[in-house]
This record gives sequence, C-alpha cells and structure tokens, in this order.
Amino acid sequence: QVHLVESGGGLVQPGGSLRLSCAASGFTLSYYDVGWFRQAPGKEREGISCITHNNDYTFYEDSVKGRFTISRDNAKNAVFLQMDNLKLEDTAMYYCVTVTHCTVVASGAPVSASWGQGTQVTVSS
Repeated sequence: QVHLVESGGGLVQPGGSLRLSCAASGFTLSYYDVGWFRQAPGKEREGISCITHNNDYTFYEDSVKGRFTISRDNAKNAVFLQMDNLKLEDTAMYYCVTVTHCTVVASGAPVSASWGQGTQVTVSS
C-alpha cells in the first residue's frame, strides 16, 4: 500500500522544538517533491514548507521562515521538518504529501492530494 505517515507531533511550550517525520511506505519518496502543510482549527489548510526531490530548492512560508527547517533522508525514505522556537500560532494538524513541484506549494494554490491522518502539534504554556 502506498502512503505517507506523519509522526513526531506533541505538546510543547512556546519556544520549544519538535521534529516531524514523514515516512513513505510502498514507494520511493526520493523521486518526489514533498510539502508540509498544516491546518489550524477554523482555518484553511496552508502549505508551509517544501523540498524538491533532488534537494535543489526549499520553500518556507513567511511565518515559519527562520524557525523551521525541512530536510530529507533518502536512505530512510523520509522527509523531516525541524521546528524550533515554536509559537502559539503554530498549533495545528500537520500533514505531508507529495506534490508535482514545490512551486505549487509556494504559490499557495490548492493542492489535490490524498491526505493522511497528520500529526498534531500543540504549542501551549
């Protein structure tokens, strides 16, 4: 079965860190650009970061730029999102999906994808 599984979320205080993982099963993730999205309660899903299949381009939405770092480990067939200096407004369900190209995520255009269960990130004092 082909799917992506997100993990690594949790409850953290403001200023804390989390590392999200996006693990692929049933296919080779290194062939694909991968985007991270999040959806907060009452808000639309937004693309916050993306990495190309060959690591030549990364995208960060302005609100996470300088705090989040996307990376990939092809040997592990996974993509990661290191989140530092977390803020209350980072609270959301986080999802990863493959995309045709990271420019789609950067444009803010809606992305049609098979969304997984996501991983919940809660930032609270």
